Amino acid sequence: MGIIACNSKGEARVSGSISEEISKLLTEAFAPTKLDVINDSAQHSGHAGDDGSGESHFTIVIEAPAFAELNRLARQRAVIAALGDIVGERVHAVAIKASAP
Repeated sequence: MGIIACNSKGEARVSGSISEEISKLLTEAFAPTKLDVINDSAQHSGHAGDDGSGESHFTIVIEAPAFAELNRLARQRAVIAALGDIVGERVHAVAIKASAP
């Protein structure tokens, strides 16, 4: 995993790959029983939102007890909130499959 640094808003950020940062943030926020961060960027090469970084599109599969009382939309909102400025600013698209054990 990369070195922790701060962004311009003073938020902690892991230097290194965005997928590592996503994993770290979601692990800290939800203590998941399952977490897969899949980089789908190669499938979108040359499409809208492809910034050439190789880290523009992801699928997140997460299972955590924290999702037990939340519906699908609330789970997705919780994941997006935990990711801070990643979604929409640093990553073009994220597909989220969130469930409870």
